[in-house]
Amino acid sequence: MISNTSDIPLLAGGTISVDTVKMPTMIENRRTKIFCTLGPACWEVSQLEQLIEAGMNVARFNFSHGDHEGHKACLDRLRQAAKNMNQNVAVLLDTKGPEIRTGFFADGAKSIHLTKGEELILTSDYSFKGDNKKLACSYSKLASSVGPGQSILIADGSLVLTVISCDEAGEVLTRIENNAKIGERKNMNLPGVVVDLPTLTEKDIDDIVNWGIKNDVDFIAASFVRKASDVQFIRKILADNNGSGIKIISKIENQEGMENYVDILQVTDGIMVARGDLGMEIPPEKVFLAQKYMIREANIAGKPVVTATQMLESMITNPRPTRAECSDVANACYDGTDAVMLSGETANGCYFRQAVEIMARTCSEAESSVNFDEMHQSVRNSVKRRYQLSSSESLASSAVKTAVDVGAKCIVVYSESGTTARHVAKFRPGMPIAVLTPSQQVARQCFGTLKGCYAYVVSSLEDPEKLNAEVMRECRIAGVAAPGEPVVIVCGTQIGSGSTNQIKVEYVQSPDETDSSQKPHLDDNAAEFNGCTIC
Repeated sequence: MISNTSDIPLLAGGTISVDTVKMPTMIENRRTKIFCTLGPACWEVSQLEQLIEAGMNVARFNFSHGDHEGHKACLDRLRQAAKNMNQNVAVLLDTKGPEIRTGFFADGAKSIHLTKGEELILTSDYSFKGDNKKLACSYSKLASSVGPGQSILIADGSLVLTVISCDEAGEVLTRIENNAKIGERKNMNLPGVVVDLPTLTEKDIDDIVNWGIKNDVDFIAASFVRKASDVQFIRKILADNNGSGIKIISKIENQEGMENYVDILQVTDGIMVARGDLGMEIPPEKVFLAQKYMIREANIAGKPVVTATQMLESMITNPRPTRAECSDVANACYDGTDAVMLSGETANGCYFRQAVEIMARTCSEAESSVNFDEMHQSVRNSVKRRYQLSSSESLASSAVKTAVDVGAKCIVVYSESGTTARHVAKFRPGMPIAVLTPSQQVARQCFGTLKGCYAYVVSSLEDPEKLNAEVMRECRIAGVAAPGEPVVIVCGTQIGSGSTNQIKVEYVQSPDETDSSQKPHLDDNAAEFNGCTIC
């Protein structure tokens, strides 16, 4: 095995023993974040509270389905549930994106049967009502984009066609490679083809501007990102409509996106390894290689990365996952993913809460066998081989090294924008990271995507000394650190026209006689305090 951030060969399993297998799962120590897709199975307030309690960090709204009114009603229920649970839950708008689909059928047919070895014509005339001899395709440039011998995949690959010939009238003659039954308007993939489609459709722009920005979402998951200019275009739309605080997560779903991945990584805020469409665009036996490559590069760049699609697919209908599915989740954690995502498992599944719980336990088990001290050094070495660390990255790396050396129980980060917190999380400390910020959106974003981070809203960062004392008190009461134990504090804030960057080691003090409270301030929602609850 090769570690996800190092070139040094490592024999897998060196930190695992029989005792590791027998040890109870320490779910409270989970670092990897969980994205949950919301849908009819889980969108009532009581159900959303169950998802939050089970471990949901980010709620995904899939705009391939539904309308603005329905999504807004669900968002209102989510925010009520988050308020009830006193929890930061981030909101992600997942765009429908550009797509190619088959057309409608003639004579009111709902499905058609296709036979292996027969020929099928695809026409770019989308008004044509099709049958088992000829089908419409929504991509007007199909005939000029594909050539003889190329494959066309329909309905998530359940139908495979091979191109025989193309004509100037916009029709493509294909050979059917397998028996299949398909319905209307099924998705179509053209592996290896650079398609000429816009980054955002008119619907996507409307969804972002008139729903996402309007409702203060935290992330845009941009579907089918193929080049860096796609991300820059989306960022301009956000900036032009007062949505600059929203982070962009680029979904890599085709070969063109893979080929331009390094450039995309430089301009995006995060990455989603979207294995569903990616597995249609590249051979399925290579998807795991693409996953490891993308996660490693994102780790080195310090950009959060989400691994998605069919992670616990069987739990849509079953109360327990397959062993292979749990291994898939665990291997994503070993690869270095910051987050894992559930789709139909929560949106449409009968066992939505159980799916989140088993995912959380699996992530925790995988993390329990990681040597984070070695991981920190591995990340640092890999980064330094690529480029010179920025001042913020150097500060963050030093903070993690200091925390390791002094045996700190946690790292506390004061951050206005979340950048310092992201850099600390990049170097993978073994202890929790508590992010204190005056911005509710930054708190949701940090808690939602940064590995090992908890986030809390404070009224101000302008009096660090006073805040330090309160943080030490909170750590003691929450049981994070006992009196005499160290906590590393990282300050990366803008004060006036300048900035302050410093690392401090503070030691938890014993309670004095005037301190009668035995629980963190936020448990009381006491307005006179601006503290945090680190637990």
